[in-house]
Amino acid sequence: MVNMHRPDPRSSEFLEALSSRSQDIFRRLVERYIETGEPVGSRAISKMLDMQLSPASVRNVMADLEELGLIAAPHTSAGRAPTQEGLRFFVDAMLEVGAVDETERDAISRNIEGGARAGKIEDLLNEASGLLSGLSQGAGLVIAAKADMILKHIEFVRLDPERAMAILVGQDGQVENRIIALPPGLTPSALQQASNYLAHHVAGKTLTQAREAIGAQSERQARELDEITRRLVESGLASMIEAEAGPPTLIVRGRANLIDSTMASEDLARVRQLFDEIESKKGLIELLNDAETAQGVRIFIGSENKLFSLSGSSVVLSPYKDASDKVVGVLGVIGPTRLNYARIVPVVDYTAHVVSRLIGRK
Repeated sequence: MVNMHRPDPRSSEFLEALSSRSQDIFRRLVERYIETGEPVGSRAISKMLDMQLSPASVRNVMADLEELGLIAAPHTSAGRAPTQEGLRFFVDAMLEVGAVDETERDAISRNIEGGARAGKIEDLLNEASGLLSGLSQGAGLVIAAKADMILKHIEFVRLDPERAMAILVGQDGQVENRIIALPPGLTPSALQQASNYLAHHVAGKTLTQAREAIGAQSERQARELDEITRRLVESGLASMIEAEAGPPTLIVRGRANLIDSTMASEDLARVRQLFDEIESKKGLIELLNDAETAQGVRIFIGSENKLFSLSGSSVVLSPYKDASDKVVGVLGVIGPTRLNYARIVPVVDYTAHVVSRLIGRK
């Protein structure tokens, strides 16, 4: 069963205000709109209903729905389309989400596991983003918190009297370089001593864990290191940790799907602006923070999230976790507001479960 984030409180108010007949007409109007992308007229709805109801009677109900702000007439069309508030009500109160069928589950698992075999988590996430794009015909989105490297080795190389390069080697073979400031008067032998001391203490730990472990041995450290070397160890670790806390990793696949489905030039401009903002990584930290507190799949429609508000897009997101059940990222689909939510929500949810399982193994 898909775990959905709690609904908007206004949804229950709309349910109470609408008769069963009004709810049925509204649901069919939204489902047809999602299917075709076109405003829906009263005559078309009257033909869809199980009960005999004239187009005039349907029009009366639609007028009530319009007064509530659930539907509106776009431009000069005679038909009606759901508003952002109407889509939110539909998603919260009427959306029937099934499970991903076994064939599709196998395909999702097989494809993402293929990316995982390459050895790097980023390959796995690339595969997940591309898969979501293909299954949704929208854009696949993955936002990953910057992971703390588990270190195998560290050493310092002096660049000039005031700076050194710290070379960090991860257990997965990844290598990163950080520039650190050197205390005045630091000798080559003291730099080597600091390098050896850190190499001994960081193996199998992140930088933060290494600092905590070294901090707990302050007396021993005082005996093993002179003051200037100790200062380098402490300040070097602090600056390396600060450099590690960069922006999240962003993977977007299938931009063309979203652009191709956007016909109006003003909408096209908004979609391009959306991708510009995403690439600048504005708001990504907020999405990750939101994912840490959210329970299950989140659906943002139109302006409900400031990052996506200008484009008028809908976004379906689910957090994924590591082996310790900590949220380490979020993945999902960006598409037009007429996304097939009933299909996309379980696909995003299941993909997040697969990614979490594979990251847990690593």
